[in-house]
Amino acid sequence: MACPAGPWGVPAIGYFFVSPEQIAGERVTITGPDVVHISRVLRLGSRDVITVMDGQGRGYRVRLAVITGTAVEGVILEQFVPGGEAPLKVTLVQGLSKGDKMDIIIQKSTELGVSCVVPLACRRSVVRLTSDKARERQQRWQRIALEAAKQSRRAIVPRVTGVMDLPAALNLITPGALALMPWEEERELSLKAALKGRSCGEVFVFIGPEGGFEADEVAMARERGVFSVSLGPRILRTETAGLATLTMVLYELGDLGGHPAGTTGETNHGG
Repeated sequence: MACPAGPWGVPAIGYFFVSPEQIAGERVTITGPDVVHISRVLRLGSRDVITVMDGQGRGYRVRLAVITGTAVEGVILEQFVPGGEAPLKVTLVQGLSKGDKMDIIIQKSTELGVSCVVPLACRRSVVRLTSDKARERQQRWQRIALEAAKQSRRAIVPRVTGVMDLPAALNLITPGALALMPWEEERELSLKAALKGRSCGEVFVFIGPEGGFEADEVAMARERGVFSVSLGPRILRTETAGLATLTMVLYELGDLGGHPAGTTGETNHGG
């Protein structure tokens, strides 16, 4: 899909992420799988214009100059401040789950606007990863976040951390942040009530694995200022609970549902 034309009058085709060190002065160098996508899939050539993001909130319109089998080089035509990022920073602390559930959670939470995903090893987690396997999974999940950020035209790529236990994840909570833990045994505080009238810049959402959190894990979180909340009368699967909570938090405190130009459906942005 072509982006709107910039001041030079040429529409940008494709949406790509690079690391900041791949930008030197007015030159941008793209390597890796995107080289094949640019040259063989999109069949772009010199003088075509693409959109490049540095993953840290800066965007560039880049005119392609040199395309080889291993790299694509381009010249920056314009730097701009992209949209696509929520004013609210949300960290999803997600209990490790079976099969491809984590893949789906990371992909969809990135589309919704999450800032960071922390894979969480809980007492009832069925999945147990060795250190080597955990590193492999982290790399895989980070690639999924990258691809989802491209598809949804994010300005940044959410960070996927290494696997943590609950005490380590609780240490991530910053002063002034709102921390929520949906729990099926909560009977007094609903998520709706917890969000009502709130104004904050950062939220942490703790989601248990398939078996949920144990009572002492909830107690530990409460001692650290985390609110246990109810999501309603129905029990949600772990892959549903996190995305549902994230959606409601971003709707109530962020920008989800508030942009008139928003669209739905699957689109091909050339990333």
